[in-house]
Amino acid sequence: MEKITPPFTKETAKEKVQAAEDSWNTKNPEKVSMAYTTDSQWRNRNLFFTGRKAISEFLSDKWNKELHYKLRKHLWSFSENRISVRFEYEWQDAASGQWKRTHGNEHWEFDAEGLMKIRDMSANDINIKKTERKFK
Repeated sequence: MEKITPPFTKETAKEKVQAAEDSWNTKNPEKVSMAYTTDSQWRNRNLFFTGRKAISEFLSDKWNKELHYKLRKHLWSFSENRISVRFEYEWQDAASGQWKRTHGNEHWEFDAEGLMKIRDMSANDINIKKTERKFK
C-alpha cells in the first residue's frame, strides 16, 4: 500500500481515516504506534503523553480494559497536513461487563512523511445494552 502523505485531498484524507480505522481495529498496539512520529504528542481525554512507547503502552492498557472493541471513524474536515474526524466505538468494560458506546472527535496533524505528530482527542461514553450494539 502506498504511503498517504500531505498535502491531503478529500480522497487521500478519506483514505488516511480508513487506514487509521483499520489499524486501530487490529487492537495491535505496536502496529498502531508505527503510524505516529517517535515524539508524537497525544491528548486522550484527560491524559497527555509523548512518543511511540507511551502510545503503545496506553493502547495495550486500553484494549485490556475495553473488550470487543470495534471502531468507526468518519472524515469531518481536512487541510494541507491536518485531518479532523468524528468517531464512535463500542466495547465491553472488562471490570463491570457493561457495554458502552464512545462518541468523540480527534484532530490530527501530520509530518511530511505522513506520520501523525499531534493527536488531540475528546470523547464521551454512554452505557448501552448488548442488544443496542451497532458494530458486531
